[in-house]
Amino acid sequence: MRAVMLSEFGPSSVLIPVELPDPVPGPGQVVVQVAFASITFVETQVRAGRPPNPAMTPQLPAVLGNGAGGVVSAVGADVDPALLGVRVVTTTGGRGGYAQRCAVPAAGLIPIPDALAIDEAVALLADGRTAVGLTDAADPRPGETVLIEAAAGGVGSLLVQLAVHAGARVFALAGGARKLQVAHDLGAEVTIDYLQPGWAAAVRDRVGAVDVVYDGVGGQIGRDAFNLLAPSGRYAGFGMASGSFAAISPDTRPEITRLTFAPVAPEQSGQLTCRALDLAASGVLRPVIGQRFPLDQAADAHAAIEARATIGKTLLIADTGIPNTEPAAGTR
Repeated sequence: MRAVMLSEFGPSSVLIPVELPDPVPGPGQVVVQVAFASITFVETQVRAGRPPNPAMTPQLPAVLGNGAGGVVSAVGADVDPALLGVRVVTTTGGRGGYAQRCAVPAAGLIPIPDALAIDEAVALLADGRTAVGLTDAADPRPGETVLIEAAAGGVGSLLVQLAVHAGARVFALAGGARKLQVAHDLGAEVTIDYLQPGWAAAVRDRVGAVDVVYDGVGGQIGRDAFNLLAPSGRYAGFGMASGSFAAISPDTRPEITRLTFAPVAPEQSGQLTCRALDLAASGVLRPVIGQRFPLDQAADAHAAIEARATIGKTLLIADTGIPNTEPAAGTR
């Protein structure tokens, strides 16, 4: 099978396509024939040797990738053979996603609703559970003002839709006209370019203060957004696109509610992902898949993410032979 190997830490060019033996499922495992694999910003940091948590550093050589979707092609001992051919998304435990096949525990499989394509489900695997978890934590309410950074990114674009669905007024921050248009099309009432000087003053002029901040950028932008919160505001940090989380002292504005989201149990993560898939299947959520790269071009995908040239979710196309959508009723 084709896979992408990381043999040394460094720039995106260290990701090299290789041929590897097909995985064999062990007891309690299945093999998923991968149609699409997910790429996250954190994986670019891991590849560079600068993960946000040292425990995320892999032993080399390694195949990166923590999310994949496709069909079950083989089952191990003690696994129901009825799973064969089922469309699923799954996490991999942090390794093995950038490949045409991966062996994973059967217990962690999440079936894809008939109404969703495989690429949509993969786009929602990690970003969907994060967005749903953050929305649960911040609980935006009708009429409240919600400020969303990186609003055209994988998580940010979902947060825009969930906040609009909750009846909130959405102020979307993104860099450049193309990304601002994406946020506008998703329902943001106001879009502001946070790469331009004075963006925080522009927000304050429009609304005075905001009720909720979703900080996906960190750094100075995250700190400025924090300072826009009303005294009863809620702050939820979820990303560090700037390279670092917002450095905000616990003593700064103690009246602000600071929220964190980190599902600690696989069961909780799976439940949140299922909710995201169901919301998409019902039309509430639409994952924005801005770019797809062939598996062998994983290095180009990493470079595009690092250059902040991507919109929404970035996926790797692992196997073009797998139908992306479920056959229509009566054609199966």
